[in-house]
Order: sequence, then structure tokens, then C-alpha cells
Amino acid sequence: MPERNTGLSANEAWKALLEKYPITETVNREGTYRIRADQIREFREPRLMAKWDSSDSLPEILRKNKLNILPDSRTSYVLGDFLLYQEIPELTEHVTRMTHVEMPDFESIDVSGISSEANAIHGLTLSGILDDFLGEGRNAATFNGRMGTGAFTFRVNTVRGVPAEIHVENAQCEIDGGFENRSSVVIMEAKNVVHKDFHVRQLYYPYRLWRTKVKKPVRLVFCVYSNMIYRLFEYRFTDPEDYSSIELVRMKNYSLQDTSVSMDELKEVRRCTPVRTDDAMEKTKTPFIQANSMERVISLLENLYENPMTSQQIAELMDFDPRQSDYYYNAGKYLGIFEKKRQDGQVLTVLTALGQKVFKMNYKERQLKLVGLILEHEIFAEFFDFVAAEETLPDKEEIERAMRRLHVCGEGQIVRRASSVYGWLRWIRNLTLL
Repeated sequence: MPERNTGLSANEAWKALLEKYPITETVNREGTYRIRADQIREFREPRLMAKWDSSDSLPEILRKNKLNILPDSRTSYVLGDFLLYQEIPELTEHVTRMTHVEMPDFESIDVSGISSEANAIHGLTLSGILDDFLGEGRNAATFNGRMGTGAFTFRVNTVRGVPAEIHVENAQCEIDGGFENRSSVVIMEAKNVVHKDFHVRQLYYPYRLWRTKVKKPVRLVFCVYSNMIYRLFEYRFTDPEDYSSIELVRMKNYSLQDTSVSMDELKEVRRCTPVRTDDAMEKTKTPFIQANSMERVISLLENLYENPMTSQQIAELMDFDPRQSDYYYNAGKYLGIFEKKRQDGQVLTVLTALGQKVFKMNYKERQLKLVGLILEHEIFAEFFDFVAAEETLPDKEEIERAMRRLHVCGEGQIVRRASSVYGWLRWIRNLTLL
């Protein structure tokens, strides 16, 4: 059946599906609702309607109705109030305390230019990071890609507190990296974008497939690569038939470059950075920041280097809703590293010449340059001086008072955007140990 109504967003398409079919009523009464791909395709292509790799990306209408979705075959899905996501532990280890690993001197891979999940995995294996993390000798890459899951049944926790039972019959799963060592088979899910959580299905479906195919134990690794830092997490399922029995076994962080940034270096950046005089909202067309995570701004920078994107593509990559795409675009515009250009009838977000220069810098140079771009703005320059002197972050009320005094945004936006100022100041402070 051809795709119809392609202009609908995922949220609009799911709203139409909930109006047409008795999904919420059936879930409330029976716990689950099975829907065919063809039914979803009436409003939008299924592949754009059923793959939400972090909870941030779940359409608002599904969140509102406490609904989530799982594939149960190649042509159907099951909806219910399933609890499907696992929170990623916050990065608390200071970058200077991470295990530092040297990449072999290959011309064909540049650690400052890794901009895809595939290349992140290449770096992971070439550097020996995966071997160190698993502690089982050399890991050989032996499989990856899309494959059928086979047939299996499992339980999953729900909002209602009553586990649901799901039967899967040859659904499709995709494995970023499959490895084997002397003692185990390893399944890896890799991300080059920072999220707060991940969809457990990405590990569970491949796990259920491969535990029936091999005799060795199956180990599960979730990897996040961003800003030249690898974060590795090993998970296990304490009950193979229980999706919700996922448990974190170990985690470790690795850096590939010199990550030492001193307070004296930050102070020197502050001393050499001229402060702009056009930050008041009446003097600039660039909205004041409403993006709390500098790590996610950097993730977007890395992904845009070779791949200009529309707002919708950014939303899909970063697991944002379209509004958040605008927030993070405007954050990059505020720093002078993102801009929009019209190409082939589309409006694309691209890196400015400055953004490309920042991307190509090594870790230390990049962080210091980004700090300089932030400190060009008066509110951050003032609060950096406070942080350097007091060795603590300002509270939200102090930030809000400064925002009013400098008139960086309207009164109704101050409370929300103060959180972004706090987040960026915390990122700067965490670059070094005060």
C-alpha cells in the first residue's frame, strides 16, 4: 500500500490512529492492542512511527495516553502501557580521571573526526577499549546488521503494574556490532548522540536471538561516543524471559586525547575574550538559549559536519520533538557555529565556517574554543567570574535576576531559560577541578 498523508508529523499521525481505532480503550480493558503496519501506513510510514530510541522522542499523544509500542513481527506491532526505557547513568567521573587510550597511528581514521556510529565502533576496537572493558582478550568482529529475531515470548512491566506478555514472531532487529572472544559472544548497541535513556529493545531482541544461536554466554554492551569520549555500559537480563529484568553490570569511561583543562587556562580564555554588546533582546535576532545540555549541542555539531539536516531530520537523529530541534539550532546559532541555508528546495542546518573549524579541533582545543564562544556573552562572562572566585555555581534566582537586568529574553521565558544558563555554567565548571 502506498504511503499517504506524508505531511503529517508522527504526533499528528498517531493522534489520527487513536481517533480511528479503539487503541486506548482496548489497552485499558485488555492491556495490549495489536496493529498492522498497513493500518499505520494509512497515515505515515511505519518505520517513522514505531522506532523511538529514547523516551524524549516519543510522540506527545502517546506519552499523554501512557502508550508505547513494540514490533512483534515484520508486519505488525503491539501497543500497551509498557515501560520500555532504561535511564543512562549521568556522567559524573571527571574527564581527567578517565582511562586514557592511544589510537594506533592509522591515516584512514581521525579521532577528532569521528562522526558516525560505525566509525565510533572502528575506533573502539582499534584502540583496544572494548578488549580492556570486557577483559576477555581480543574481541573479533563477527556479525552486524539487520536480521530476523526468530520466535520468542517475554514479559514486560507496565504503568498499571501488571506485566504484559508479548509474543514475537520473526520481527526485525538491527545489531550495530557483534563480536566473539574466547569466552563469550558480545552484542553492542552504539550511539554517537547523547540521550538521557535508551530503548531496551535494542539489546533485548538481539539477545533473545543470539542466546539460542550460540553456546557461549552472550554479553551486552551499550556504548555512547561523543566529544572524543567513549562511555561503555555492560548490561544483563537476570531473567532471559523478562524484558524488564535488565541490570547494569559495569560501566567505564575512556578518553582518546589530552583532556586536561586547568582553571588557569579557562581564566586565560576569559581574559582574551571580548564581550559582546548586542546581547539584549532588542539588539539581536538570535533567541536566547533554551538548550540545557552543552553535550547535546556538541553531539549535533559532530553529526552536522558531513551531513546538513532539516529540522525534522535533526529531531529524528537526536530523538527530539521538532520544537527542541529549534532550541538546539538556536543554541548553536548563539555560539556562531550553526546556520541555515536553502539547498534543493529545503532549509538545512549546516555548520558555519567557525563550526567546521571547531569540529576539527582536538578535545582540549575544542572545549576551550567553545568556552570562549560562550564567554563572549555578557551574562556568561559575569557568572564565570563568580564561579572562578567563589568556586561554586550561582543559584537559579541569581541567574534570573541577571537575565532581567541584561534583558536577554522576555519575562515569561526567564525561568525556563535560566536552567539553560545553569547547565552551560555547570558544563564549563566540570571541564576542570576547582
